[in-house]
Formats: sequence, C-alpha cells, structure tokens
Amino acid sequence: MVLVLNQRYVPSCPKTSSDMSDLLFLGLDGGGTKCRARLRDGRGILLGEGTGGPSNIRLDPDLAWTSMREACREALAQAGLAESDLARVHAGMGAAGAGQTSAVERFLSRPHPFASFSIDTDAHTAWLGAFGGGDGAILIVGTGSCGYGGAAGQCHYVGGWGYEISDEGSGAAIGREALRRAIWAHDGRAPSTPLSQAILAEFGNEPEATVDWVGKARSSDYARFAPLVLQHAERRDPLGIDLVSWAAHGLAGIAARLLDLGAPALCLFGGLGEPLRPWLPPPIQKAIVPPAADALDGAIILGRAASERRP
Repeated sequence: MVLVLNQRYVPSCPKTSSDMSDLLFLGLDGGGTKCRARLRDGRGILLGEGTGGPSNIRLDPDLAWTSMREACREALAQAGLAESDLARVHAGMGAAGAGQTSAVERFLSRPHPFASFSIDTDAHTAWLGAFGGGDGAILIVGTGSCGYGGAAGQCHYVGGWGYEISDEGSGAAIGREALRRAIWAHDGRAPSTPLSQAILAEFGNEPEATVDWVGKARSSDYARFAPLVLQHAERRDPLGIDLVSWAAHGLAGIAARLLDLGAPALCLFGGLGEPLRPWLPPPIQKAIVPPAADALDGAIILGRAASERRP
C-alpha cells in the first residue's frame, strides 16, 4: 500500500499516447456524507463517475471502504469496465478524517484492490485541484469544514479537527447549534421561531427524544439540518439568520488566518461553500476565485504522482 502525505505533484516526462491510453487513474473524494469517484485514462479523458455513502475514515473506516467500492463500481460501469479492472487502476483519495494519523493507519490496515493507492486529506486534494500545487488556499465547507494552503511551498491546516471540537461553519456545526437553540426555545430561554418549531417537530416536540437521538447521531446526521436552517434564513427567520451569521463568522476566521499566512487567493469547496458565500464578510469574498479544477481531479493528481514513483 502507498501512503503519500502532503506531496506536491511534479509532472514527469511525457509518455507515448499509446502508453497513456492504457493507464487508468481514479480520484476519490471521501466526505462525511458521501464518497465520489472519477475515472480518467492517462490522457485525461473522462471515463466514468460514481457516488457512494459516507466515507469519513476516522469515524467509520469499514463504512468508508464500503462507500468507496460503491462509488468505484459505478464509475467502472460507466466506463464499461468490471470491478476486477481496479487491479490496474492508480487511485488517489482525499478523505475526511485523514488528518488523524491513527485513522489513516487503521484505514490502510485493510487490503485495497488498486495497482497503487495514495491517500491524503480532502483539503490537500482540493488544494491540488484548485491551484495545482501553487500558491493559494482552499476552504472546504460541507458536513465538516477545513482550511488549507499557503504560499512559497509552505502549506498549513486551519481547523478541520472534527465537528466535536472544531469544523466551524460546517453543516454538522450548524445542525448541532440549531438543536441547541431549539431546546433553548422549548425552555423559554429564547424566542420560538418557525425554525425552532420545525426542528422540535422532527422529534415529536419531545426534548427527551432529541437527547436519545443525539446519543447515536453522527456528523452527517447533524448536517442534514443545515439546508433547513439556510431555507429559514432566506425567509428572514430570526433564528435562521442568527445561525447562518454565526456559521459565516466561524468560516471567516478560518479564511482570514489562511490569507494572513500568505495565500493570495481562496477557493471554496463543499456543498455549503456557495450557499454560505454571500454571508461572508466582503474582504473575504473579494479574495475568492474559481478553482482550476475540483477535488476529484486533485485526487487524480495525487494518484498520478504515486504511480510515477513506483519502480
């Protein structure tokens, strides 16, 4: 197995077109809610894409492997290939939870089906896709959140330590805080709003049911409340506005630190990146630029780099 952390991609000498067409590269983007896969040949031609379930390797490595295989099978099927063809695929993966060394070790203790397999954080592969290894920073805002990037070859992580203690502005953080505020409204410590009423209704207006749910909930379970919060914020619900403003403030802190570290520009990734963008402070919004490519192509860059180092 190949473990590559924080490796910058440097293109190798070009191969012949026939050699390149025979090669297969797979990019995997493993998030807390879903796993995505993209298959390209050596010339960069798109062959297929697929999706699977949750794939945070820290929270549940077995589920992550299952979700990966599901996404891979769909991508292979679109390309007219069988699952056995994974044996000739060079794969790179950006994974939620991969910032924890112990989580990566547990994940890689399982056998993989690829010709080579390289894993790094989802932040690193998003950055590779956005800037190709050059100056700049990315802010991922999905089930979790994380900032990564810098300048002059010096990259830094900001946030991304898990929704339990970090991941400000993420879907999980928004959902967790929304439940907290809904309980406040139930107790009479805060005004009741349509949003707090909608959240409590999910649990039959029984706080005890909420407590039972929290005992089993994962980050993706909390994150499913984020769209509801955003919808109510757009309707000018006071609680919705307060929660989205609170989330944007947390994200702005991450973004400001990345810019202070020298990043000249910032790219947003993740399902909540664009919905929360209008709520960010103007100086942060001015630094945002479109990415050159997405996290899946960044993962393919990671896979290519690993394959080129093989003897």
